[in-house]
Amino acid sequence: MKSYLAAAIQMTSLPDLEKNLVEAEELIELAVRRGAELVSLPENFSFLGTEKEKITQAEAIAQQSEKFLTTMAQRFQVTILGGGFPVPVNSTRVYNTALLIDPSGNELARYQKVHLFDVNVPDGNTYRESTTVMSGTQLPPVYPSEQLGNLGLSVCYDVRFPELYRHLSYKGADILFVPAAFTAYTGKDHWQVLLQARAIENTCYVIAPAQTGRHYAMRHTHGHAMIIDPWGLILDDAGDTPGVAIAEINPARLQQVRRQMPSLEHRVFV
Repeated sequence: MKSYLAAAIQMTSLPDLEKNLVEAEELIELAVRRGAELVSLPENFSFLGTEKEKITQAEAIAQQSEKFLTTMAQRFQVTILGGGFPVPVNSTRVYNTALLIDPSGNELARYQKVHLFDVNVPDGNTYRESTTVMSGTQLPPVYPSEQLGNLGLSVCYDVRFPELYRHLSYKGADILFVPAAFTAYTGKDHWQVLLQARAIENTCYVIAPAQTGRHYAMRHTHGHAMIIDPWGLILDDAGDTPGVAIAEINPARLQQVRRQMPSLEHRVFV
């Protein structure tokens, strides 16, 4: 593992596949111009619309999203995480899928979101992800990269379930991806503290690309894509507008924190 720059992209995705992919490409190019070698896109990067719209267009979204990720990785010669897009299971259900692609366009890892967001948020919005999304059945993978470190996958609502990240750390993760479309209401109180907790308790870097702003009707997301170091320090925060958070992933810092706070070695119940 070497030192390198990673990017967490922040978007305001809409119910418009083509427009979203244009915005994503512009932000990927911005990240690469700033030196990023590992680029991550948020959950719903290619489409953020109603559940009905998502199901109607799921086949096209899936095909174009995968093609886009492959093309961008090859064009810019970077490793890219597509943080979540629908992949059809049948005519009424999809998997919310995160996909990691290398600079040659090869698929490195794929994760189907396990924890589905079925919540009545106190701001009056009701979310029922399970009406159109099928829960994944496999724990998320850790991809071992000699250059970038061991990369652990997750998606959004997963961040509230620490046992998932314990699994990733047990499998040797150095970096935890948390691509999200966190609601504005819950995000203001929970987003940052949950990300910091996952970084601290697992002594890992956290890379959290995010959605921000208004997408359609009453759908608002919190923003604040960020990169956090293993001590819990926020290295960069994209604020509440579309853009990019960029920070160094440093193996020496990772080892320093793990020496100073060897909590993973002190676990009793494993």
